[in-house]
Amino acid sequence: MLNKNLSAAEKLRRLLKQPGLLVMPGCHDAISAKLCESMGFPSAFMSGFAVSASRLGVPDTGLISYAELLNQGQNICQAVSIPIWGDGDTGFGNALNIKRTVQGYAQAGFACIMLEDQIAPKRCGHTRGKSVVEIDEAAMRIQAAVDARNEGADILIMARTDARATHNLEEAIKRAQLFHQIGADINFLEAPESKAEMQQYCEQVEGYKFANLIENGKTPILPHQELEDMGFKIAVYPLTLLNVSIRAMQQALSSMQNGEKIDTLDFKELTQIVGFEDYYQQEQRYEIEKHTPD
Repeated sequence: MLNKNLSAAEKLRRLLKQPGLLVMPGCHDAISAKLCESMGFPSAFMSGFAVSASRLGVPDTGLISYAELLNQGQNICQAVSIPIWGDGDTGFGNALNIKRTVQGYAQAGFACIMLEDQIAPKRCGHTRGKSVVEIDEAAMRIQAAVDARNEGADILIMARTDARATHNLEEAIKRAQLFHQIGADINFLEAPESKAEMQQYCEQVEGYKFANLIENGKTPILPHQELEDMGFKIAVYPLTLLNVSIRAMQQALSSMQNGEKIDTLDFKELTQIVGFEDYYQQEQRYEIEKHTPD
């Protein structure tokens, strides 16, 4: 059990030092983050794809803004005590924009920010049409983020490269190695397409490595022990909760249309999950005793 008084970043640093694979779900709002925490997950990842879909109803193609992601992150971080990772897209501009983004995410309560080397506007790493900046600009982005961290932003930096799709595995590994040398806390090679590619990445890149597991995406979904044995430290399922919630809502709407019974939570269970019981206890504490006149 981590000390609740620690900062989110320090909680995450301590989690990463513990043995074993850190497995975490993706979340997209406060209630999905609370469910992750209530089920015992020690950390969760705010997916930009999932926030774009749930907040705006649009694809993850750079349509969501810095302010919208930051606001969603504030709501999520305030709802839970576990450390939350935040999708920071491309950093939303030049080096100074990136430093401001890192500082803003730290102030919002994130434990870690992910920054990538795509050309803005970016898009989901498992979809078509991606392009990346030149390696020097990619390095500049991570250097700016590391500088913001070193200048006082209490947050970890995860550096992502999408060069596997646009160039080849060798270029992606080269970038991941460079990001580690610059000082990124965690590195992330997006969308390797086989176990062999995942193994090669782990063997050739130092530091904490991040596996992105999307159902029916480009990367094989491997057992946790196999991922750990390869050399991955973190495994995330970024879209699973969004995916199954959409399926459940579709099924409920279909049942509603047909006048069929809908399989739902008991209302008491729903109120407990949302937090009514805690609210009632807090409310009772501050009740003012009413006095009748003598």
